Amino acid sequence: MAGLAVAATLAMTGAEPLYAGADTGAYLAARQAAAARDFPSAAEYFTRALVSDPSNPEILEQALLSQLALGNMDRAVPIARKIEADGLTSQLASLALLAHEASIGDAAAVISRIDEDRGVGPLVDGLARGWALLGGGDVEAALKAFDAVAQEDGLAGFGTYHKALALASVGDFEGAEAIFAQSDGGALQSTRRGITARVQVLSQLGRNDDALALIDRATGSEADPEMKVLRAKLAAGEALPFTHLQSARDGMAEVFHSVAMAISGQAEPEYALVYAGAAQYLRPDHTGALLMSAALLEEMGRHELAVEAYREVPRDHPAFASAELGRAEALRHAGRTDAAAEVLAQLGRTNGDLPSVHVARGDLMRQLERFDEAVAAYDAALALYDDMRKDNWFILYARAIAHERLDQWPEAEADFRKALELNPGQPQVLNYLGYSLVQRRIKLDEALSMIERAVAAQPESGYIVDSLGWALYRLDRYEEAVPHMERAVELMPVDPVVNDHLGDVLWAVGRIREAEFQWRRALSFIEQGDASEEVDADRVRRKLAVGLDKVLAEEGAAPLKVANGGN
Repeated sequence: MAGLAVAATLAMTGAEPLYAGADTGAYLAARQAAAARDFPSAAEYFTRALVSDPSNPEILEQALLSQLALGNMDRAVPIARKIEADGLTSQLASLALLAHEASIGDAAAVISRIDEDRGVGPLVDGLARGWALLGGGDVEAALKAFDAVAQEDGLAGFGTYHKALALASVGDFEGAEAIFAQSDGGALQSTRRGITARVQVLSQLGRNDDALALIDRATGSEADPEMKVLRAKLAAGEALPFTHLQSARDGMAEVFHSVAMAISGQAEPEYALVYAGAAQYLRPDHTGALLMSAALLEEMGRHELAVEAYREVPRDHPAFASAELGRAEALRHAGRTDAAAEVLAQLGRTNGDLPSVHVARGDLMRQLERFDEAVAAYDAALALYDDMRKDNWFILYARAIAHERLDQWPEAEADFRKALELNPGQPQVLNYLGYSLVQRRIKLDEALSMIERAVAAQPESGYIVDSLGWALYRLDRYEEAVPHMERAVELMPVDPVVNDHLGDVLWAVGRIREAEFQWRRALSFIEQGDASEEVDADRVRRKLAVGLDKVLAEEGAAPLKVANGGN
């Protein structure tokens, strides 16, 4: 995006190697922690390294990044001041100092920083100038600043959105709505916060019906607790106050949050986290920034930090249920499944009208192989819908898997087929149903057709390509199965199931040594801890000892059809 001068790496000029006086042990530990995105340890060790080498540019920058990633702005600001005092150029330092100056309401310092080219970049600086001017009481100059941003290539949406918010913050709701209406559907305006802002503006204009229609268009029948609260108040005829932002400081928080959303998924996640953290620093009640920070920490594998971030959402906030769902997911990824189950059980008691709560519990129970409880949870979720909708396919698909694992095949097949009615051609469902039919040796022609359609939709999915090769093998079409199984192993080289399957297929076409090689590979991956419940290590060892033909005979299974290329 042209003009979005927030780099994927926020570089510092003047960086030099470690000086001889640096605490090498602390520095190396800090580098290792930073590489693992272990921000608490990185912050601790970089701080130790700074004690022995307080002017090292690289250590300063990394220490600053670690503190900002943790949201420790009070500790970050002194480091940023040191960087600036040393004459170094750092976007991170400029960001921290800009946020600090905005937090104390020093509009003159903000404007001076931007004018002296000590800012962050065109987008942040342009929006920050507008809010600083507004905070200083010069509304006309502020609106011109937002207009200037809107004229920059690729930044029109940012400029117009913030101009609308600025107008609303000073009570010009007609002017704000005129901008919203003209730029209807813009990226920022289509976010939850953008929808909330416009809903409040419309309500202030006495247009609750239009506000209700906006919510319904944006959320359909899946409105979450936050939107449900707004909807109930609007339906009751209440005039919603404009609380989206109420000061220049709130506006600056919105600047950082806007940029965080813009770079999320484009830059490294820690940089989006820094911007979201700056928004929280300026406005601690900015739930959108808080939830975004938690999600980014989860994305980076910092599950315990994500758990703590989600925990900060107050119980009486409409977003509490969403935060608890996120906390349960983070606990699950952290391996704390009992704690996750307790969070979801409590949420089921307080927010049992939300299908997402029951789906999350079903998913967790399925992971824990408590399939009867998973089915019950998915039943509860589906019971909350008056009519089946296209996006219900996943609940049916998940319940079908649980039924299949409980050996309740009629119920499983019915759910798989209903999921396909709602979402025809869905590759996951086609693959799972087709593979299950193949495993049961029923409806094999239909099963093969399903899997072929799944492969056409997702040709790079190793699991699905494996299913196609295995279906051909079960249909005794061994030669046709070989290239598909070989492709599956290319896509998933360390998967024990796929390697074991390839071994069977190679044996069936007489490539004995290659088959034994693949079985040994499968066995090695099982022994390394990457086993699947579908791979029996003892069975693989038996195949290596006596061959597949004898194993099939011992199991009472049908022999390989030599006429189709057996050994």
